Amino acid sequence: MTQLCLNEAVYQCEPGESVLDALTRQGVSVPSSCRSGVCQTCMMQSADANVPSIAQNGLKSTLQAQNYFLACACHPLEDMAISLPDSSNRLLSATVTALRQLNDEIICVGLDCPSLQDYRAGQFINLYRDAEFSRSYSLASVPSDGYLRLHVRRLPDGRMSNWVHDQLKIGDSLQISAPVGSCFYLPGAAQQPLLLIGTGSGLAPLMGILRDALNQQHAGAIHLYHGSRDAAGLYLVDELCEMASHYPNFHYTPCVSDSTATSAHQSGRAVDVALAAHPDLAGWRVYLCGNPDMVKSARKKAYLAKAAMNDIHADAFVRVAAANQ
Repeated sequence: MTQLCLNEAVYQCEPGESVLDALTRQGVSVPSSCRSGVCQTCMMQSADANVPSIAQNGLKSTLQAQNYFLACACHPLEDMAISLPDSSNRLLSATVTALRQLNDEIICVGLDCPSLQDYRAGQFINLYRDAEFSRSYSLASVPSDGYLRLHVRRLPDGRMSNWVHDQLKIGDSLQISAPVGSCFYLPGAAQQPLLLIGTGSGLAPLMGILRDALNQQHAGAIHLYHGSRDAAGLYLVDELCEMASHYPNFHYTPCVSDSTATSAHQSGRAVDVALAAHPDLAGWRVYLCGNPDMVKSARKKAYLAKAAMNDIHADAFVRVAAANQ
């Protein structure tokens, strides 16, 4: 068992336990979101040079040199003296410019962030409610929009999502992180067919990826399958149908798992409908966003359908307790 010294208090870290899990288990509030080493919300700093290298994966070399590390990916082998870094110099100020209800559960939040000019559509930001509480949301916008777009789904007892739905107002100021994540469109293979599969608010990054691909004149076929349990969970249907009528290489299929097929949607889970229509994915690029269980299952199914592992892209989010959403 190792010991963690934080703010002159000592906390026990069980064998195999991450720094993040050890601290939260003992009542310490540590900003966190994806818990998979991608969003960098849980970044901490060690006073020693004994940081496991895996805990620094994805960090800039300048941060690694200062012994910064990701608490969710750090499984210490010896005692560590750690601290939470001052986040004020790495957060960006943003202003709420638009709030649009997309369906009963999902609201689109528009943000103006003048200091953020460059990002990849499909990446995600960390939205801060206060200094200690944040959540990750994918970007549905593209840089040419001039503003950011988030799709926030209300979750039962969700601290962040209910705050966004019930209290956030146009004109409010808040803080966000710089965009991170590797689930975005890559130019250079304009003829490659693209398969986009999403559920719920997982449509947000897929919208960004889709718009970015079309803006960059991607010529290969683009198939988007968006799924929900019922038709009420679908959204942006009219906009996507209009895009499909405008771009001959784009095809949109809404899917409803708890219903029979109609002229408006297909019956079944999005991943099943998609793979039934495209059983051989050799040479395809695949994007998976939404429910973590769906993403995990779809990743395996896409690989078994002959998609190359480096052509399968997925968002990084994992389930956390509902009270923390």
